[in-house]
Amino acid sequence: MVRQSCGSCGRVAGQIAPVVKLCDASLALVDVDADPDLAAEFGDRVPVVLIDGEEFACWEVDNAELAAELMGGK
Repeated sequence: MVRQSCGSCGRVAGQIAPVVKLCDASLALVDVDADPDLAAEFGDRVPVVLIDGEEFACWEVDNAELAAELMGGK
């Protein structure tokens, strides 16, 4: 979950993209401001990383933990 005006969102997306690719997963950036329900749910709590619809991390992501979660889920 991201927002266009969020500098951290771009940073985190760039940080985790190689990990996601290495784990043969897919990365989808969803702009919370494009959907009023998402905007209400996430507010200023972006970036948020969801894995299979479940919140994995908010604001900061540990690449090793992300890789372990993505690899464990396969």
